[in-house]
Amino acid sequence: LKAVILIGGPQKGTRFRPLSFEVPKPLFPVAGVPMVQHHIEACAKVPGMKEILLMGFYQPHEALSRFLVSAQQEFKIPIRYLQEYAALGTGGGIYHFRDQILSGGAEAFFVLNADVCSEFPLQEMLEFRQQHGDMHSFVILGTTANRTQALNYGCIVANADTQEVQHYVEKPSTFVSEIINCGIYLFTPAIFQHIGEVFQRNQEELALEESSNGWQRAEVIRLEQDVFTALAGSGKLYVYKTDGFWSQIKSAGSAIYASRLYLNQYSKSHPERLAQNKPGGPVIRGNVYIHPTASIDSTAVLGPNVSIGEGVTVGAGVRVRESIVLHGASLHDHTCVLNTIVGWDSTIGRWARVEGTPSDPNPNDPYAKIDSETLFRDGRLTPSITILGCSVTIPAEVVILNSIVLPHKELSRSYKNQIIL
Repeated sequence: LKAVILIGGPQKGTRFRPLSFEVPKPLFPVAGVPMVQHHIEACAKVPGMKEILLMGFYQPHEALSRFLVSAQQEFKIPIRYLQEYAALGTGGGIYHFRDQILSGGAEAFFVLNADVCSEFPLQEMLEFRQQHGDMHSFVILGTTANRTQALNYGCIVANADTQEVQHYVEKPSTFVSEIINCGIYLFTPAIFQHIGEVFQRNQEELALEESSNGWQRAEVIRLEQDVFTALAGSGKLYVYKTDGFWSQIKSAGSAIYASRLYLNQYSKSHPERLAQNKPGGPVIRGNVYIHPTASIDSTAVLGPNVSIGEGVTVGAGVRVRESIVLHGASLHDHTCVLNTIVGWDSTIGRWARVEGTPSDPNPNDPYAKIDSETLFRDGRLTPSITILGCSVTIPAEVVILNSIVLPHKELSRSYKNQIIL
């Protein structure tokens, strides 16, 4: 068994700015550890997992290399980064590196998108494949969405008895099904034959359109639109439906929601990562992750759903909830931080209030997913979580509400509903 994690590249993750300026989106900390570490952890737990490959078109850089080295040591499994020479799409990348994926005689491999958070029921997908279909069938992880939100995802129509996928539509314009694609797949080497057919077809079409402007490439292949749509109804594609948590992480607001889901899971999977109330320590409410190097005053109140990074200083009487505070940030006495991501090395002055509006799914609808909000609606900034880029300084006694502050800014007054460039 192997696993491939698709991490994309720098021109993607634009909705994740200004946070993706400082660190590749897959390394952004969610619930205290890099986003993609949750994937690696889940893959490493599957018996028989021989190698984990990260695939994307980021230039290899220090942060990524450091992360790979530490992850290999922690999970005792080979982890490599394969760099695409250009954005090849979700199918083009794995087709380009098919020899590396199959080397060592891989009988099956998982493909996971890095920008989802999930319980990753990988073992269950393997067992499901043995019970349904044959050893050459492919499995998509699916979950239930509500009718209106399903249109934003790949929709799957499956046979109720066998779970065979009969019809697949990526982001349909009318309602197709409330079962949506979670971006986590189990493939066998046979998938490359199907991707190869798409590649051939693309090449033939391009040869016919030689006179066209030539920006299109045959190698760009999208698993969803190009491969699954064709495979549906052929008896080779099945859907495994999960009731576990799942969410996309497209915008910074969804990172806070994903953090909540993972922190919630820690009570079972990593109780040691959750802070406890101790005499002389801060007041902890709900699930809170605190890096061991952070220094927190005993009168601070943290939680629920708070993640404090390394070297963070939290002063007296500070209140933090539903927020991610990244490493090196400093919250001076009596600040209030709600629904906010505080960037690396940022400082919030005394008695300041930094607050955002959560973009959570509807709590009364069990199938609601997080909406990937557009930044503007009707020419106005949509109220969303507040984001401070790295090294932002907020003065004492001001209020910052529903705003996005780009890196290296020193503010002098209060702001509301603004992008501060």
